[in-house]
Amino acid sequence: MTATKRTIEVDDATAAALETRAAEAGLSVSELLADLVTLQRKPSKLSSGDLAELDRQWAAIKAGEPTVSHEDVVRWLDTWGTQAFRPWANR
Repeated sequence: MTATKRTIEVDDATAAALETRAAEAGLSVSELLADLVTLQRKPSKLSSGDLAELDRQWAAIKAGEPTVSHEDVVRWLDTWGTQAFRPWANR
């Protein structure tokens, strides 16, 4: 059975971003979008332990415990995929 095709209009920046992401993944834009829709439909599943840990962390933040600055996180994320990358605990 052949899938029915439709045309969806997006702005140039969005089209370029989709084409780039698809090329990086080795997919067509249609395949990339189908994968994204499939992922979006799947409910996220957290274990009760994961959820309890998130609740604990949020309570600590609300109580005023120190957090990591946005700038520190950005600097660390910028090292991903480079020789400079170190796990967060070893940064």
